[in-house]
Amino acid sequence: MAGGVLLGGVLQLAVQIPALYRVGLVPRIRVRWSDLQRAWNHPGTRRVTTLMLPALLGVSVAQISLLINTQIASHLVTGSVSWLTYADRLMEFPTALLGVALGVVLLPQLASAQAADDGTRYSGLLDWGLRLVVLLAVPSAVALLTFAHPLVAVLYHYGAFTNGDVQQTAVALMGYGVGLVGLIAIKVLAPGFYARQDIRTPVKIAIVVLVLTQCLNLLLVPYLAHAGLALAIGLGAMVNAVWLLLGLKARGAYTPSPGWARFILQVVAASALLAVFLMWAAARVNWLDFDGHALQRVGLVALCVVGAVVIYFTTLLVSGVKLRQFVRK
Repeated sequence: MAGGVLLGGVLQLAVQIPALYRVGLVPRIRVRWSDLQRAWNHPGTRRVTTLMLPALLGVSVAQISLLINTQIASHLVTGSVSWLTYADRLMEFPTALLGVALGVVLLPQLASAQAADDGTRYSGLLDWGLRLVVLLAVPSAVALLTFAHPLVAVLYHYGAFTNGDVQQTAVALMGYGVGLVGLIAIKVLAPGFYARQDIRTPVKIAIVVLVLTQCLNLLLVPYLAHAGLALAIGLGAMVNAVWLLLGLKARGAYTPSPGWARFILQVVAASALLAVFLMWAAARVNWLDFDGHALQRVGLVALCVVGAVVIYFTTLLVSGVKLRQFVRK
């Protein structure tokens, strides 16, 4: 598995070289001292280095939080670290699929609007990104909260992974689900600061949220055990996202466009129907009773997912949401 991850990283780098070659941007790396000195003295290098230092601190804050939570989980019931890890993998899937993709798309466009001093376009891009977050992250969070047990069962309930492991991992996944919207929104809101070359503000917020998360751990872990660790991260992510949003609004960088109240009501209504369907599906089937019939369980979960997608987007269309507006950007 470790070798596969390493190979994947090498391939991810290699696949970009032909594209860089076509546009004439393949890096030319020289190791002569004079070349290194000239590169280091370049004002762009100094600027990037200055911006990187707080960014590195921000990344380390997230890793420190993970280390602390893993250490706490290691003192709980045997299996707690594994339950959190498996739940985290499921939580990271929508976070990477939606949040990281949106961040990658938005950052260069936000930087371009900022360089052109086009505040209207800048705010519009953020508004579009946040609406996509609400459109896609809210139903994803609902799925993690109401359909956690079947998802964990179909992915992990094999071999030495027992019924009890499924239950404990599902509980942790629900804790993460509470903050999924915040986790994805951060991927949109933080680039709003980065495009303005303000790296320090998101880092300061991340440090404060780290302290808040550990305080929440003190309150939640004695009652919820490993699930309290996941819930603390989820709540911390929501605080982080709201803080970033308020910061952008206070700086005048983001002004919500009209129609947010109606849009939120439409998403909430569609998500409510989605939740009812998923809770019914989760309770209708004994998802742990599929010994020797793994493909049947996979098929049932796939049908539930397809049904959930149809219910959610059909409800949105009926309520008047024009999905085409999200594609045009």
